Amino acid sequence: MAALFFIREGCIIATTCIMPLHIGRGRSVGKAIQSILDYVENTEKTDHGRLITCYGCNCQIADAEFLFSKQQYKRLTGREQKNDVIAYHFRQSFRPGEVMPEEANRIGVEFAERFLKGNNAFIVCTHIDRAHIHNHVIWNSITLDCTRKFRNFWGSTKAVRELSDLICLEHHLSIVENPQRRGRSYNKWLGDKAEPCHRDILRAAIDAALEKKPADFNALLELLRENGITVTRRGKSISLCAPGWKGAACLDSLRDGYTEADLTAVILGGKTHTPRKQPASVPPSKASLLIDIQAKLNEGKGAGYERWAKVFNLKQMAQTMNYLREHDGLDYDGLVQRADAASMRFNELSAQIKAAETRMAEISVLKTQLINYARTRKVFEEYKASRYSKKYFAEHEGDIILHRAAKKTFNEMGLKKLPAVKSLQTEYAALISEKKAAYAEYREAREEMKRLLVYRANAEQILGIGTCETEKKKEREQR
Repeated sequence: MAALFFIREGCIIATTCIMPLHIGRGRSVGKAIQSILDYVENTEKTDHGRLITCYGCNCQIADAEFLFSKQQYKRLTGREQKNDVIAYHFRQSFRPGEVMPEEANRIGVEFAERFLKGNNAFIVCTHIDRAHIHNHVIWNSITLDCTRKFRNFWGSTKAVRELSDLICLEHHLSIVENPQRRGRSYNKWLGDKAEPCHRDILRAAIDAALEKKPADFNALLELLRENGITVTRRGKSISLCAPGWKGAACLDSLRDGYTEADLTAVILGGKTHTPRKQPASVPPSKASLLIDIQAKLNEGKGAGYERWAKVFNLKQMAQTMNYLREHDGLDYDGLVQRADAASMRFNELSAQIKAAETRMAEISVLKTQLINYARTRKVFEEYKASRYSKKYFAEHEGDIILHRAAKKTFNEMGLKKLPAVKSLQTEYAALISEKKAAYAEYREAREEMKRLLVYRANAEQILGIGTCETEKKKEREQR
């Protein structure tokens, strides 16, 4: 899956073409569809499936439905699909902090409805595992009536981009103006704000260890181990791995100034070490809950898993204790208070954002009804003057229905005086700014809450808090 990313004024938006999804070598049609859908419908990416919307199919059995439609197409038309395209894919990304997941999903559905015109079954999956929320839209290459196929056309990239931009503008979202195919990569554009890569983290750790003036190279490696770096020596090769990273990096791959020969010369005083201009700080590894090893063994896990789990639990315990130590010797009660405060702040921001979105939705509806009311007012007055003539109603039925719907909306909202469209637009713009500011803090508050709740649960398990109650509950269940 490929996308063309363009950057403008801090805006990160993916403008994608229509991407045909092929069967691939060694895969049947059913297996290929299943593999694609398993990725886009990943529960961790879609908030446990909450951000998945389907049209004309069931997301749980969409692979079987897509496959059945192809068989029906062959039976009804007598034609067999010559190419190996099984479905089509479109990806749509949004500027970080500008849109909530639910709104992004609705925009993806609106795009699919307007582009496909209801002819093809589609699935919209909104992924929230990245800093930028993005949609994956998958649609069946066979129409719902199984008599035609979707045909990718010349200039489809421009067509989907223009429709996506139009919908984003209608929702007051950023778009990429005058996109260029070639440009800076995402990490280069981020510059100093980019997250450090594995080798940057290792270089920063080496710089910090050299400041402590180790006596020799082995002492340097020992300092790295104390800082959480895993050091592995195999013959002449030395591998390093920072906390939170799966793979290791060879020391010599850190390049000039960080090879074993360079570092040995620096320690002996034969060379001056020049750290990177802006060394990346080592980010804390992700906090995880302690593993119930005995429960896993009862499920059939082996001795290898037990050894790994013991080491994993030790690391998580150390991380929890380090957090308490770093925060002025925070005790358990202080940790509970901090976790409760983080949860409260997260809920406040969540409620604030939801309230802003609710009001924005009301404004959108109200603005549309105000425009319809003003446009059809003259027609409705003439209809009243005709004493509600059936003939006049038949000639202007559409406008009269719109006018009545607008009045009904005003009554339901309890409006005695109609607001000006301009004032609604001003309020809408203020709400967008408020939501953007709150959403940036919302993401940080959510991560802080998750981390503190994990530390709290781990501390309770380390201290044995709640263990007695759990054992009593198990005894009652066994009785």
